[in-house]
Formats: sequence, structure tokens, C-alpha cells
Amino acid sequence: MLYHVTDWDDAYANAAHIPQSDGFVPRWTAAAETFRDRHPPQPLGRGHLFRPAGTARGLMVFIHGGYWMRFHPGLWSHLAAGGLARGWAVALPAYTLAPEARIGQMVREVAAAITEAAAQVDGPIALTGHSAGGHLAARMVCDDAPLPDAVAARVTACLSISPLTDLRPLLRTAMTETLGLDRAEAVAESPALLNPRPGIPVTTWVGGSERPEFIRQARLLSNVWAGLGAATDCVIDPGRHHFDVIDGLADGDSPLMERLLRL
Repeated sequence: MLYHVTDWDDAYANAAHIPQSDGFVPRWTAAAETFRDRHPPQPLGRGHLFRPAGTARGLMVFIHGGYWMRFHPGLWSHLAAGGLARGWAVALPAYTLAPEARIGQMVREVAAAITEAAAQVDGPIALTGHSAGGHLAARMVCDDAPLPDAVAARVTACLSISPLTDLRPLLRTAMTETLGLDRAEAVAESPALLNPRPGIPVTTWVGGSERPEFIRQARLLSNVWAGLGAATDCVIDPGRHHFDVIDGLADGDSPLMERLLRL
């Protein structure tokens, strides 16, 4: 069957295709608040840094999604549980959302937050993010990323969950107006159109029940960067959709966390 998108807004709409989707944000909010009560974070700019008991084995970074337009790190605190269980510090950086910022500025802000966290936590750095955050995580391991060389050299893995890796299709959606996205920026900020930094294993991880465009975008980065010499993999997580594909981050023994924190 030919794959042909005719409604680009629907192609990137998640909530409309997930049963009882309106219940997820309240559940995330409650879980995050409970987690912070038990594990008070340190400030990381406008974001959070969670530390394990004892010396951290390394720094895990989770970058939140929301189409670069919504949400904040405090909604996802509970997803630090998996990293803490394995003895890693976990950073949840904040970045200015659209329309107050364009994507290029967000890339620079996330790099600055990771650099700040890396100055506080020694050891390897494992990067992950979801949806728009998956884009930002992958953007951090492009060879032109604004991470300082000393920080980038510590990155041992990038696991990009349900990522947006080629931004050009978004130019056909209504969100373009809020994002202020034009073709020049879409090209400049698309990981699939850039070169990977050598030596960093990259996994894209996407739910098997997600919108076809997210599966295509995940496969795209894995395929393109494999052709540019990176060690890549694309994992299709059976039965998972866009809102529950991140659940494994809260479980230190999950296959997702095993892949992210492999050393």
C-alpha cells in the first residue's frame, strides 16, 4: 500500500488517536508531585537536577516534549526514577517555549543546561528526550551542536524517543505559525539532515501503535545516520503509543533504561 499523507495536522496529532488521552496530563502531574515530595530536586536553571544517594555513576538527561510549545520539566519528575534507581543523577532541563523562542534558541538553551549539569556531576552522560525533546536530544549529538567539546566527549549514548528528526513536514502544519518555523530553520535544525558526532551510539525508540509519521521519523534518523558511520538502532516498542512509550524511564530495569545506560 502506498503511504500518502493528505492531512498533515492529523498526521502529527497524537491525543486524538489515543483512548482517554485527556487523563494522561493529570496522572503525570500527580506522579511528578509525589516523586518530588520523596526526592526533592536541586534547581537547574528553571529545570531540575535529581541526585541519587551517594556518588552518582553518571548524568542522565531527559528533555521533555510538547511540540516545543507546551509543558515544563516539573510535569515529568517521576521519569527520573529509573535513573536514580541505577545510581545516576538525572537532569530535566527547561527551555523557553514557542512563540517566545524559536527552535534554534531552544537548542542553545538545552545545551547550556546540560553543560551546567555536567559541571555538577562527573562521569558519563546519557541523553534522552521525548517527541520534541527527542528532537532536542538528537540535536545535541549532531557535529555542529552547541555542546562544548569536553561535555560532548562524555556522552556515551543518545536515546531519542518518538523523535521529530526532519522538521520540513511540519511546515505543512498549522503549528508552524506558533513555532515561527521557516524552511531555512527546518533544514538547519533537523538532525536527519545533519551529521552525527562520531563515536556516540544512537537509538531511536518509538511505540508500535504511534502515528505512522512518528515511526517514519524514528526510522529515518536511524537509517540516515547509519549511512554516515554512526552506530544506530531503531526499536519499535510493541503496543506502545505516544503517551505511554516513555513509561520505561521510570523503571530502572526496563529494556529502555538498559539501552540508555549501557556502558
